[in-house]
Amino acid sequence: MDSFRDSVSFWTTIIGTFAGLFGLFESRAWLAVIGGVVVAGSIATAGYARRQRDLLESAALKVAGRSIDSLNLASLRRRLNRSLTIQRAENVAVIDGEDLTIVWTCAGYCRVARETSIEFSIDADANIPFAELDCVAFDLRRDPRKEHGIRPMLIGPDGIAKKIAVPFLAPIRSQEPFSVLVRCKLPRCMKAGIDYYTATFSFDQAIVPQYSARLRFLHGQPQWVRVYEWRAGGTAALLKDLAPRNSETEIGEYVDMDENVPAESARIYVFLRRFPMQATERSAMTADET
Repeated sequence: MDSFRDSVSFWTTIIGTFAGLFGLFESRAWLAVIGGVVVAGSIATAGYARRQRDLLESAALKVAGRSIDSLNLASLRRRLNRSLTIQRAENVAVIDGEDLTIVWTCAGYCRVARETSIEFSIDADANIPFAELDCVAFDLRRDPRKEHGIRPMLIGPDGIAKKIAVPFLAPIRSQEPFSVLVRCKLPRCMKAGIDYYTATFSFDQAIVPQYSARLRFLHGQPQWVRVYEWRAGGTAALLKDLAPRNSETEIGEYVDMDENVPAESARIYVFLRRFPMQATERSAMTADET
């Protein structure tokens, strides 16, 4: 499609140029004006097509040979939060076979006169309709015991990269602190082999001072876990390999703690794991061996 547009733009420019020159030589002003308009339009079309192509190419992010589809899509329609300042962000991802549970806790303060909600990104390769998403949030400043659950609202299109808004129990004012927890369960979105989980930041500030992530793998540990960092307009770079906190337990827990994390970035946790055999499969193998 892009090559077709480029060829059309090229021939339109040629025809428009000849039309303009012919109009000038023949002293036909109307023909020269039409030629000039055609040339300008074709140049603008070519520039737009080139910008769109560059945008798509910059969003085609791959890590460890795996296309990060949810982050690619989120990058194309990224929107910055300009009303809140985040001082602390805590993230827990519980991976149980094919199921994923995400828990975010964010604290900070309001930087505008009035704000009614905070936004979060929920990304996964599987498209679970928002209406079916098991998601609840709590305004911890006004509800520390978590007695009043809040149903987040979908912002924009529904898909593998969702943007949700969590309303505060009451609007917050300038310099007023806040603390919000959101928990979402996404079934059937994880795969065996090489897979990933992303933690995304989209805030209009330089850094997030405190950040922590805990990845918990139930029923067995992955063979390895690596952390990549992606920054807006750039590529993903390997930051570190994570080691399990206790390699002898059934639950594998990996912790990533950092300070001064770029506020327009994403942490990509890539791992390799094999799903454990089902009980029926183990019984069948035992019967065969006996």
